[in-house]
Amino acid sequence: MITAALIILLSAFNGIELMIERLYSEYDSDITIRAAQGKTFNQERVDLDALQAIEGVVNYSRAVEEVVILKHEKKWVNADMVGVDSSFLTMAKMQEHMVDGRPLLNSGDDVFGIIGATLLDKLDGYIPQNVGHESIICYVPKRNMRIRLGKNPFKMEVIKISGRINYNREVNAQSFIVPLKTSQSLMGYENQISAVYVDCDDEMDKEEVKSAIIKQLGNDFVVKTNYEKNELIYKTSKSEKIIVLIILLFIFILAAFNLVASLTMLFVEKLENLTTMVSFGANRTFVFRIFFFEGLLIAGKGIAIGAVLGYTICIIQMNFGLITMPNSGGEAFPMSISLADGVLILSLVSALSVLFSFFPVKYLIRKNITISK
Repeated sequence: MITAALIILLSAFNGIELMIERLYSEYDSDITIRAAQGKTFNQERVDLDALQAIEGVVNYSRAVEEVVILKHEKKWVNADMVGVDSSFLTMAKMQEHMVDGRPLLNSGDDVFGIIGATLLDKLDGYIPQNVGHESIICYVPKRNMRIRLGKNPFKMEVIKISGRINYNREVNAQSFIVPLKTSQSLMGYENQISAVYVDCDDEMDKEEVKSAIIKQLGNDFVVKTNYEKNELIYKTSKSEKIIVLIILLFIFILAAFNLVASLTMLFVEKLENLTTMVSFGANRTFVFRIFFFEGLLIAGKGIAIGAVLGYTICIIQMNFGLITMPNSGGEAFPMSISLADGVLILSLVSALSVLFSFFPVKYLIRKNITISK
């Protein structure tokens, strides 16, 4: 049963890791380029055509990032405004994550924004189907302005909301996506941007693409992969997986004393027969092999049954989704079977089974079997 538990729990952690990677990597670009010094930089410092020509680079989007205030009727909230090129909608697979509305930033002369689902809920807003959009007011602090009595320190603009998105808790509660030109206008930027988001070919190693970008741009820019941006989240997930593995192996060690007890009882039960065998010329090695292989058979049967049971449960969950995640609207708990994890589990439990068969049998024979010379 411990083998089955190890397989099920590690498969569950694999599924959670894949879910986290999907939720974060689809919104966060594969690679992000920022200035080493300062909050923004002139976009002409980056040769975008040369960047697009790098092997492995599929697409890119310029971005302006700023904390703003959003207002709808009597509700006010802070939000992370992200001004992007329209290519970002494709890069982030926005269509797949729409809750309401459409992934639209521009339509003719009209400008639209896309907002996190939780953020729009905080504003008590919604997107009516007959109109197709909601309207909110965006307030941005004016740059280089001295605060004076009677002066409005904010620049404001009414922005239509074309849709709301659902990625992860952070994005849902904070993100407000607008066209790049709109964000530059609100911020008073001409050619200034905060970052360049880069989408990579799935078949390419992101580290290789990152190295090529660094080689082209030099030391004036900081280039990070999405893993490095969310390093804490990924490391925490992997650490939890390792901790669970260690705890279950410790439980397996405790459970292995059942094997020791079974071998001991069998040895005591057959001790008289063993004495007879020794009198007929059987040596300690012969007797050791009998009980050692008996221990391996007992452990092997348990490992085989546990492995079959564990993988069967995982496959059933992956295909039928019998267990759902809490507060997920019925979404099935993610599971992912890994060949490497399977080899690791079977190797560890087999090694422990060999140890718990070898040493107890060795001890029992040395203490109870006397070979006359």
